[in-house]
Amino acid sequence: MASSASKGSAAASSDALDLKRNSDDMAWEFAVCCNPLDLQRVKCKLCGKEMGGGVTRMKQHIAGIKGQVSSCMMSTPDQQKRCREAYEAPQAEGNDEELAGIGNSEGHKSGPLDKFVKPIDPSIPVKKFQQQNISDAIDKDRSYKVGQYLARWIYKKNVPFNAINDDDFKQFCEALGRYGPKWKPPSQHLLRQKMLLQEVERTRELMKPHEIERVATGCSIMTDAWTDKKRRSIMNLCVHCKLGTSFLESKEASADAHTSEYIFNYVLESIDKIGINNVVQIVTDNASNNMGAKSMLKEKFPQIFWTSCATHTLNLIVEAIGKLKQFAPIIIKAKEMTIFIYAHHKTLSLMRFYTRKRDIIRPGVTRFASAFLTLQSLIAKKKELRAMACSDAWEGCKHTRTKKGKSAHATIMSRAFWNGVSLCIKVFEPLVKLLRLADSNGPSMATMYGELLSTKKAIMAAVENSEKNYLMIIQAMDTKMKGRLDSPLHIAAFMLNPKYSYADSTIFSDVEVVAAFMEVMEQFYHDDDEKQNIVLNIDFTS
Repeated sequence: MASSASKGSAAASSDALDLKRNSDDMAWEFAVCCNPLDLQRVKCKLCGKEMGGGVTRMKQHIAGIKGQVSSCMMSTPDQQKRCREAYEAPQAEGNDEELAGIGNSEGHKSGPLDKFVKPIDPSIPVKKFQQQNISDAIDKDRSYKVGQYLARWIYKKNVPFNAINDDDFKQFCEALGRYGPKWKPPSQHLLRQKMLLQEVERTRELMKPHEIERVATGCSIMTDAWTDKKRRSIMNLCVHCKLGTSFLESKEASADAHTSEYIFNYVLESIDKIGINNVVQIVTDNASNNMGAKSMLKEKFPQIFWTSCATHTLNLIVEAIGKLKQFAPIIIKAKEMTIFIYAHHKTLSLMRFYTRKRDIIRPGVTRFASAFLTLQSLIAKKKELRAMACSDAWEGCKHTRTKKGKSAHATIMSRAFWNGVSLCIKVFEPLVKLLRLADSNGPSMATMYGELLSTKKAIMAAVENSEKNYLMIIQAMDTKMKGRLDSPLHIAAFMLNPKYSYADSTIFSDVEVVAAFMEVMEQFYHDDDEKQNIVLNIDFTS
């Protein structure tokens, strides 16, 4: 009986070693079930290690895939390769089929609780679910294939590449990912009707903080007229407050004469919309019709300031300086030389060969900015341009033997020309910095007058404080900025800016500065003697 019992025990042990699930998976070549009641518990035939997770974990164990289970020390390289391929193949096939089936897959079937547990709104965070058990390489390849569909649409529709960085686009991608497959884009009718109206309402809601800020601290109204590609005259109105600039309205004025009265009535409508007590100043360019509207506004609303556009005024200043006899011939010669080089394929190709395909013309936002950037580019490529003008290829070109070609050659080889270019850059560079300040998104009123004074000093230093050289430049600046960038409002802002008043306490005793500050307070608190007295006699003197 003992012998019979021993045989029965051996048979049971043999059955246990051969126990496996009803599967043809190649992992059963290395695995055996440890417990008939737990078919996910398997044992490695090679090293004897027991583990949960079934054949998937066994493939990881044999293949040496880190992260979930330790590697088998007894497996051969061939066994590791077979198990790795078997482990990755089903997942890769599933991923490829999912991407290849875009447009043909079954729709995402939402349950009644999906709208609570998976919100579409990207601004609402969702609970992080357990990451899928796939390798990083496969996930990266899958993401790349999705990106190819996006890239194809961008190329076909000529969408700018930087649109990919837009926050709204990123929110769309997040919302689409939360929705799942089979999302259908809205129709054109839906986009230009219902959704457009909803977005307008959303934008109005976003602008409510601006409206509150206008009442609390006041605002500026900015007007601008321009002509579009269809030669239509467009007038825009924008409102600037502490929170930033916002668009108010726009109108086509092609059939109307832009007289002072017309502009005044247009601005008057915007003042009525915003509220007379909420408007501090009106900002326009320096056209004569705007100056006429300024006088009409002062009669009707004496407490509102009318300010000239700083960027437009600075452009007038640099244009006036550029016409002076010290600079005009240099700028003209540089213009003629660059026009000649760019007018012929041979000379243009030759220039790009010597400059290593770098252009000498650098376009800017304004005409003056383009001229300054081009002068900077010329001086940086002086050596290359001179080498080009002395080359056999230049001498052999038929275009360089013409009158304009000889003139361009003389300009390039002229020492006086390059000295003049250097002087232009030294004088115009402080003005360019000031122009960038005026054209930036931040407020510039408080620093404009102070920076103008610093710019004058920088220009005087650029010409080595030679009175005969800087006197005409300063006079040109004063002529164009008079009543525009040196108004009482600019000077008062200069005085109240700690950047300047703390550096030079004599500002508070300067007669011109104090007089400008008093004039501003009298205009701002028009017909309110009590507030004027508090500001001028109490706050200012304390």
